[in-house]
Amino acid sequence: MRLSLHTDYALRALIYLAAMDGPASTAGAIASAYGISRNHLVKVLQRLRDLGHVETVRGRGGGVRLARAPEEIRLGAVVRQTEDLGELVECFNMETNTCPLAAVCLLQRRLDEALRAYVEVLDRYTLADVSANREALGRALGVTVRLAEGWPRPAPGSRFRRPADPG
Repeated sequence: MRLSLHTDYALRALIYLAAMDGPASTAGAIASAYGISRNHLVKVLQRLRDLGHVETVRGRGGGVRLARAPEEIRLGAVVRQTEDLGELVECFNMETNTCPLAAVCLLQRRLDEALRAYVEVLDRYTLADVSANREALGRALGVTVRLAEGWPRPAPGSRFRRPADPG
């Protein structure tokens, strides 16, 4: 299975924003760091905003930043929200299916099971899990990240709070 560019860019943008852990960034800065299309990234960021993963601020000093703490953003949720997982193969859609085996095929169930397992694994991980190596991410992207003890943590003055310790 290959993720669409839309989902790939969504995950990359979220990792970038989590690694920066600072003031709002711009679509241009993110696109430049990854060497990807700014126009395509803008559409991805709009979708992430509509999904509640990022917030955007217009005007001077504006940009995009995470709308929630990285610990609260599950990778499986992002993939489900940005990827069309409903039709891995033609026979998943009985209205458009032309395969003569659809009514008796056992492969369809196995593919469905595999797809569910794929996303369930991603559900075990958060954005914080895949952006914990912030310094290395910054070096790879050619950007400077703010490092502080106890990361991940909310930015100073942020409305975000660390989830309560369950123990």
